[in-house]
Amino acid sequence: MLLSRECDRRSGLVLRQGHAWFHISSAGHEALAALCELLGPEDLIVPHYRDRTLLLARGMDPEAQARDLMAKAGSHSGGRNMSAHFGHREGNVFSVASPTGSQCLPAVGAAWAAQLQNRQQVVVCSIGDASTRQGEFFEAVAFAVERGLPVLFLVADNGYGISTPTEHMSPQALGLLPRSRTTVVDGADPDAVHAAARSALGAVRAGEGPRVLWCELDRLDSHTSSDDHRVYRSQEDLSALRDPVDIFTTRLLAEGAVDEAWLDHTRARHAEEIEAVYERVAAEPAADPKTIMEHLFAPAGQPEPSALEADTAGAPLTEPCGGTMVSAVNRALATGLARHPDLVLFGEDIDDPKGGVFGFTKGLGEVAGDRMTNAPLAEATIVGAAVGLAAAGLRPVVELQFVDFAGPAWNQIAAQLTTLRWRTVSAWQCPVVIYAPWGGYLPGGGIWHSQSNESLFTHLPGLRVVVPSTPEDTEAAFLESFTAPDPTLILLPKHLMRQRREPAAGPTPALGARTLRPGADVTVVSWGNGTELALDAADALAADGVTADVIDLRWLVPLDRETVASSVRRTGRLVVVQEDNRTSSFGAGLISELLSHDDEFYSLLAPPRLVTREDVHVPFHPDLERAVLPAADDVVAAVRSVLA
Repeated sequence: MLLSRECDRRSGLVLRQGHAWFHISSAGHEALAALCELLGPEDLIVPHYRDRTLLLARGMDPEAQARDLMAKAGSHSGGRNMSAHFGHREGNVFSVASPTGSQCLPAVGAAWAAQLQNRQQVVVCSIGDASTRQGEFFEAVAFAVERGLPVLFLVADNGYGISTPTEHMSPQALGLLPRSRTTVVDGADPDAVHAAARSALGAVRAGEGPRVLWCELDRLDSHTSSDDHRVYRSQEDLSALRDPVDIFTTRLLAEGAVDEAWLDHTRARHAEEIEAVYERVAAEPAADPKTIMEHLFAPAGQPEPSALEADTAGAPLTEPCGGTMVSAVNRALATGLARHPDLVLFGEDIDDPKGGVFGFTKGLGEVAGDRMTNAPLAEATIVGAAVGLAAAGLRPVVELQFVDFAGPAWNQIAAQLTTLRWRTVSAWQCPVVIYAPWGGYLPGGGIWHSQSNESLFTHLPGLRVVVPSTPEDTEAAFLESFTAPDPTLILLPKHLMRQRREPAAGPTPALGARTLRPGADVTVVSWGNGTELALDAADALAADGVTADVIDLRWLVPLDRETVASSVRRTGRLVVVQEDNRTSSFGAGLISELLSHDDEFYSLLAPPRLVTREDVHVPFHPDLERAVLPAADDVVAAVRSVLA
């Protein structure tokens, strides 16, 4: 506690000296570190940004915390994450992300992984009282109670959410937490914290499900270095704050456990040692900006060996398979369950007898056993729990009923799933597979069942995105993703998924683009439902002697740029076909990417064309839907315009 207080004091000085840019004080929260005496090395801590003392007790030494403060190259995040957004892989401490409450669902996912693997592990999810009003906190508590998960929610109630008092708005104040699972404790007293935590953790370890340890304490400093709590707190209020260091010191002096001389010596020693540590770290280098693109994805060659045959370039191949995309998904999931004991399936209505609203998982219940679980109607829980499962070493494959409903999961996708590897310089990995029905051209979908919003996801660094259009490409995408070290989003075109196809002529690589039809006059690029329009247009154009090089991108991230670029350099004309709306779309970005390189720009004989939906939602009536979505005739017109 004394060491943490000195680190906070020195951090403030370093900030004023210009060696740091932001500081979050843990003063007032020190007593929570008593919890660590009750944890084993196998237990996982998912921390809060005011957990400096807890992290010191867990083994993240002052030097590591100084590097975190000053964002040095040697820090746990390589200078990528904000200061006080702690992480300590060696101590089994997860990485902090800024969106408040976003740690809760990965925490229960990790606890679920321990339960599935029969490991004796407790997960401690630390959070502030204001953050417990986030919906994801409630989802996490509900899921933990539902499944009886070994998780302790450690709530630091300091009475404020930045400047807003929380005494009348927290879940505890409103009586929303289950009394049988909640213990309110004096969080400024380490002995009280220790005693309450011993009881709560005992219940968790005994298999009685989650517990909430609600710790009432005071925030002694301003919210952050960018805040001044004197603006919104009275002097009388500030004078009444309880200091856990003073409280414990007074008790130890009264008990004769320490004396004033020991205290003076310890404080002086800490001050001297921490000053030296922070000065030494201040002289360390920052990360090389040239390395900033590293750790977005695993280095090439890191994926586990695929069980599939590999071609000479090392890309997994899929054998020809007919049927439908739905049967291909089912076949791939069955294969994944058989080959990978750590693969788990999670989604709404996926268990037998229904097997999901599209039947992707129908009949897999017997093979999967407890590795296939129906999810609550909560997309954030589905993705957030998957993050925790993946971080704990499992291979979660999760279904979203429609990609249109990814909104509630966006916080987990953008804040946790896609940033985890990068913000921890690969100390933590998140190989989650998400699949979802996507796109229009299936009448009766309307606004919320017909979206093709791939650009929302390709905008997130760290996420692989694939849109297959055939059964063999679908199966290949799934099988490849089961061994990939990074998260993958598989978007399944609803219009195409029940079309029966004959087996392909031969095996196709799992990654990269695929030329569907060779041609010399124009390059037509598309993906998903757009490939059908492109092929129909190519048929119509062939009657006039025009040959189109039709390319199915398949993978949007990583983009097989060279296949497209080499075709454009050969044909001199480019038409991109998509069903998403125009502004800020992936198709628009692809054209921009190609035009930004001289070789392609100076090969063009005409300006490129984007065949797209205009900036309007997809309506419900079939006639109205057809009016807004691109058609094969639109592709033909675009090709004729570039030929002109």
